[in-house]
Amino acid sequence: MQQPPTRNELFKILGVGFGIAVTVGGTIGTGILRKPGPIAAQLGDPGLIMALWVAVSLYALLGTLCTIELGTSVPRAGAWYVYAQRAFGNYAGFVVGINSWLGTCSALGFGVYTMSEYLALLVPSLVGYEPYVAAGMLLALTVIHWIGLALASSFQNIMSLLKGIGLFAFVAVCYWYGSEVTMQATGATTSKIVETGSWIAPVIFSLQAIFYTYDGWHTAAYFSEEDRDPSKNLPKSMIGGVLVIIAIYLLCNLAILHVLPMSRLAQSKLAAADAITLIFGEGSGKIVTLFLMISILGIVNAQLLFNPRVLYSMSRDGLFLKSGVTVNKGGTPAVAMLVTSAVAITLILVGKDATEKLSDIATFFFVLGYTSGFASLLALRKKEPHLPRPWKVPAYPFLPVLMLILSIAFLAGTVVQDLPSSQYALLFLVVSYPVYLLVSKLNQ
Repeated sequence: MQQPPTRNELFKILGVGFGIAVTVGGTIGTGILRKPGPIAAQLGDPGLIMALWVAVSLYALLGTLCTIELGTSVPRAGAWYVYAQRAFGNYAGFVVGINSWLGTCSALGFGVYTMSEYLALLVPSLVGYEPYVAAGMLLALTVIHWIGLALASSFQNIMSLLKGIGLFAFVAVCYWYGSEVTMQATGATTSKIVETGSWIAPVIFSLQAIFYTYDGWHTAAYFSEEDRDPSKNLPKSMIGGVLVIIAIYLLCNLAILHVLPMSRLAQSKLAAADAITLIFGEGSGKIVTLFLMISILGIVNAQLLFNPRVLYSMSRDGLFLKSGVTVNKGGTPAVAMLVTSAVAITLILVGKDATEKLSDIATFFFVLGYTSGFASLLALRKKEPHLPRPWKVPAYPFLPVLMLILSIAFLAGTVVQDLPSSQYALLFLVVSYPVYLLVSKLNQ
């Protein structure tokens, strides 16, 4: 019989089902519905589009195999922060942890704000009140999480199931009815590759967009401390979750390409909605809007679940507020969750432009987290050769070295392609050091 947790310990009540649900829910948002259009405008070729989606899918799958070793050998809440702190020390851990946390706070704020905009489309009387509606929705989610992990995880399971059913239904509808409407819209096809005569910038842009949609493939690792048996369950959760995501993403892209001619797809801001509208007419718009809200709600709930656990672990190591280790009766890191919600709500009230800009910058930090994880795996193999490893990454050291090189290359490409955002990201990294010194001194 499982012993009850002691004060300020997280509850070990999660299993494979939740791991898959939080991975799917924490990854699939509106990106798969919004990004195919801009990607088509850059590339203009279905074969190249699918090749890039397959490439990033393979990256996520191989990255998952690496992360499972870290999550099962160091089963603590916090994922990238935990691995960097253990492999490279407190400062490296602080930089990875605090920037990952801030990036997710901005993505959380942007997601809830976007959801409030979709709600205003369904309820026109809410137009003009979107920031307050967004703040109210986030407060409501915070209350659910405050009640406890059991309720929040059940809510996540439901949202992820609805999202998966909706997306597979979308694929089925596109293939069932798509052939009847595909030829209705035609026109000249162009792309940035054709316009500029270069493939480098369009491919980098497209890879960034696809990476954005895939962020979250590692989400189950944040909860390894709360898993009943991480050695057995985490591999199933992470592999199962990423395979579901890959299947959904590739099938959705094929379905969109099946329905929308390239000329129309390249001009689309919401490709999935345009595909459904082309099939069923303008009256189907509200159905798509409702699904978008459910999709965003699932990813926002997952972010509100995992992000406080980063602060919880940092607090436990003396790298955040001492009170950050507080766990309430429901198993929620109470103070860490309240701080996370407060920061996200502040960003919402500052304005959508701020959260959108910060969420764009956050992509840099998310990939920086992946990079630190692959480097941590290599470092821990040398630093702690006798550390129990229930799961060992295949093809070591080739696979983690390859993933590290690819991640560094992506970061370099981001710096070249989006210099302003990269400058802000690097500024955050510089500012992290004096903040680290201050926090360390306060916790002495």
